Amino acid sequence: MVAAMSTASKRKGSAFERSVVEYLKKEGWKYAERRLAGDTKDRGDVAGVPGFVWEAKNEKRIDLAGYIKELETEVANDKADCGAAVIKKRGTTNVADCYAVMPVYMLVYLLKKAGYGGKK
Repeated sequence: MVAAMSTASKRKGSAFERSVVEYLKKEGWKYAERRLAGDTKDRGDVAGVPGFVWEAKNEKRIDLAGYIKELETEVANDKADCGAAVIKKRGTTNVADCYAVMPVYMLVYLLKKAGYGGKK
């Protein structure tokens, strides 16, 4: 029974990763693609957005601290500038309605890069 639940969870996770990729492609990141699991140094779930790590989460129980710890490790592994954990919102299949979570220092970095001021 445990193996069946694990397989079902993996299926849900993989489906959500594909949804995130399709959403990013629709929004203009034509090189977005799923990263295959198995790399010894995890670099996130989605590639194709240079300098940014995407970690997709479709879980019943949300673990923000765990997601951020995982994200920070993946950003370091990928030598990326920053990233976000995209968390599936219950009751919707629209990725645009899901949640994106990142540490505040990554948000500040993005805001500065976008020209929103702050200390240079």
